Amino acid sequence: MRDLNDLNFFAAVVANEGFSAASRALAVPKSRISRRVAALETRLGVRLLERSSRRFSVTDVGRDVYRHARAALAEAEAIEDVVDRLKAEPQGLVRVSCPMGADRILALELPAFLERYPRLRIQLTITSRRVDLIEEGVDIAIRARDKLDTDADMQVKIISRSGRLLVASPAFLEKHGRPATPQDLAALPTLSQVDRAGVDHWPLVDAAGDEHVIAHEPRVGSTEFGVLRQCAIAGIGVAFLPEFVCREPLAEGRLERVLPDWTGREGILHLVFTSRRGLLPSVRAVIDFLADVLDPRSVSWQAPL
Repeated sequence: MRDLNDLNFFAAVVANEGFSAASRALAVPKSRISRRVAALETRLGVRLLERSSRRFSVTDVGRDVYRHARAALAEAEAIEDVVDRLKAEPQGLVRVSCPMGADRILALELPAFLERYPRLRIQLTITSRRVDLIEEGVDIAIRARDKLDTDADMQVKIISRSGRLLVASPAFLEKHGRPATPQDLAALPTLSQVDRAGVDHWPLVDAAGDEHVIAHEPRVGSTEFGVLRQCAIAGIGVAFLPEFVCREPLAEGRLERVLPDWTGREGILHLVFTSRRGLLPSVRAVIDFLADVLDPRSVSWQAPL
């Protein structure tokens, strides 16, 4: 079946219960519709319609063909809709949830991106809290987790994988000493990404793959990376942060690596968004933009902040 026009004519005849009504609905001559439906019957080798001057009816096989014809025509229409959406200019508001640290990378490229799409608007919320996309009306969430963090009805796009780093301010290390082994961390105040009081655990891994778990009770616990980073810079304790969160203060000398041979388990920087089906051009454009600029191989990561 290569010509959907014939299926379209046949479906219109059935839906409008006659050739004359189909002709009026499609604004196509009745003779042409009749000729094309007859050609379809010849090609299929079956009778789809029973018609005479006084009677019109659909055969049993005709009803089956009609059902499949409607499905085929709907799929063809969906293909056109997809192409139209892809060709459409991104516009309107896109709401993005972004963890502290990633926002500074985005800030380098966001102005140029918005200049390309003058009808696009961005609402960027900076938080390390797990955002409920549906409940809070967020289109895309940027997440950095030890494992993919999403619900079954959400889509995920992985950007990169990287470990966490132990960091502290140079002044803090001058005062408390630089740890030589993971066990030495037990004697130091710590800053940890937790949402409740009590003992926390940091799983550390060295280049050989050996693991050591540090049990500690943080002096400061927060789900916000920005709070932990600022406390580390101020000399309050040792923090365990994703690389993109502490990259800037490390480059500037405001933070220093602690136990540089040890890192955290590989973390996953990823995007979470609702179903790919029916994505607006604006949301798709922002997803592609985020995936590009947050990739550690992009020039944005190499530029000074």
